[in-house]
Amino acid sequence: MYSLFQFILSQRSIRYSLLCVLTVWTSWLIILEPSRAIYNLIEHWEFAFTMVFGSMIAGATSMGGGAVAFPALTKWLHVSPPDAKLFSLAIQSIGMSAASFTIVAMKTQVEWKLIRWVSLGGIPGIFMGTAFLAPLLPPEVIKISFTMMVSSFALILIHLNLTNTERNLTIEHWGKREKILSLVVGLMGGIISGLVGSGMDVFAYSVMVLLFGLCEKVSTPTSVILMAINAVTGFLIHNFILGDFVTPVTNYWLAAVPVVVVGAPTGAILCSLMERQMVVWILISLIGIELLTSLLLIPLTTSVVSAGLFALILFTSFYYLMYRTKLRRSSQGVTSISKLL
Repeated sequence: MYSLFQFILSQRSIRYSLLCVLTVWTSWLIILEPSRAIYNLIEHWEFAFTMVFGSMIAGATSMGGGAVAFPALTKWLHVSPPDAKLFSLAIQSIGMSAASFTIVAMKTQVEWKLIRWVSLGGIPGIFMGTAFLAPLLPPEVIKISFTMMVSSFALILIHLNLTNTERNLTIEHWGKREKILSLVVGLMGGIISGLVGSGMDVFAYSVMVLLFGLCEKVSTPTSVILMAINAVTGFLIHNFILGDFVTPVTNYWLAAVPVVVVGAPTGAILCSLMERQMVVWILISLIGIELLTSLLLIPLTTSVVSAGLFALILFTSFYYLMYRTKLRRSSQGVTSISKLL
């Protein structure tokens, strides 16, 4: 047992993760007071339990914890869609930040230049989606559109992984075109996150994999850090500008905080240990679950079906265009890892 304890403490990533956990737990207990913190956790245990799985998925894949939190809260826990979206953003601001902290501690390779430029576009994007577009669109239409977006990406991703497509470790050519593209990706991803509480990660991930040809094991931690920045931005907008982060969502959030600060870093560590193909097929499986639950739980009215078909055609065309564009591009001296992983 002592040897196991020594081994755990010898791992840099685990030490930093434990430090993050202890900091958050201590702050949680001090701010709420121990008795109130424990009482709130017991009273809202369903939210904490849900985020055990949601946070690990958030740290290990590009789907984000909102992909679990939003459907679980709206259908199982009967939380209104606006409150579920707000909870998703708020809880990811903690979980994804903790996962990002672990990713940096592990010295996992990520694309920092892309993170900087996508985040610059994501900040105004999430404000537009949250403050202006979300009040105008029906929640069911928003949800089915998001589902069709990730489902269309899964179709292209399956095809991509059934072919011997080259993977790159980095984006070597980084000029004006790539910077502008990253700003646009951030703007669109931020808008999506402002509408459903998640989406920046999976949308940016799709561009990294399909257009830039980045390896999934580089794209995944990059997308986690991007979603962390976007979620913190969205949480601050709701809390300090819109002022709608109030009870009961705050109680749900406080019940899940001590869970996600453990689950998300654990997911990030597990992702670093998995092979590339396993990461891909886990992501595709999660998208399949997202599609199935949406079709079963969302009322399929005429407007919902029309919006879903439109989103499916739009994003499938968009992803296929990126895929074909990548195939036509020269390698430009980018390091190949097709045989490394």
